[in-house]
Amino acid sequence: MAKTKQKRITKGTLPIYIVLTFASLLSLFPFYWMFVMATRPSAAYNSIPPTLLPGTKLVENFTKVLDTIPFFQAMWNTILLCSAVTIGVLLISSLAGFAFAKFEFPGKNFLFILILLTMVIPPQLGLIPQYYLISQLGWLDTLLGAGVIFLLNPLGIFLMRQYISQSVPDELMEAAKLDGCSNLRIYWSIVLPIIKPAFATLGIIVFTLVWGEFLWQFTVLRDPSSYTLQVALASLNNAFRVDFGMLLSGVFWATVPLIIIFLMFNKLFISSITEGSIK
Repeated sequence: MAKTKQKRITKGTLPIYIVLTFASLLSLFPFYWMFVMATRPSAAYNSIPPTLLPGTKLVENFTKVLDTIPFFQAMWNTILLCSAVTIGVLLISSLAGFAFAKFEFPGKNFLFILILLTMVIPPQLGLIPQYYLISQLGWLDTLLGAGVIFLLNPLGIFLMRQYISQSVPDELMEAAKLDGCSNLRIYWSIVLPIIKPAFATLGIIVFTLVWGEFLWQFTVLRDPSSYTLQVALASLNNAFRVDFGMLLSGVFWATVPLIIIFLMFNKLFISSITEGSIK
């Protein structure tokens, strides 16, 4: 009976696995095509029928990238910027989420709604006042100026508030207070170990967001030594001719660190999703 039931379940889930496999291959195809174009000359970009097999120009195209822009300096700047912003957002969002989830204070709900309302404001509307503020502080052409506006993350505060309110029992906090723990000690010793999956989820979201940000970084970073990857890769575009092989080679290698980061934290990321579905 057990074997028959297992076969029935397998047959019933087979179409689901087929659809998921097809969807996965479909989502991975742009990355594969980008890799193919990175190994081909620029003319292959507009070839008909499209080229689907890798070529032999990967090293040559990437050498052109290194000759044109300070690629590794830009990658280091990007990694440093994304790491610092991610750590800052995780710290600020978890502390704010802890306060909104477990403490009562005047105007709590109004302030939380106000923070959520900032999510519907297009970031382009604040570009000019933010640029003026950063210029007055003397932070132009610095990674501090490129990252400081991302430290207050409404989505992060919302995610942390929801996760902490569901995952951290009030009884556990009360027991810690009876033992003489301060609020910061409770946060450090009790809350942080529990919310590691949420940390991984928010960390991946923020790291990817800052990594792919272009408009603000292009606005405040003008010195090539302070360029991030997005700004440096944009300088590969020529007004008269675009070398697609060189450009996509740079984009391909700029994507590799993101894949590595996701693979490092995917277990915690999936854990947070499954825990949320169970609850």
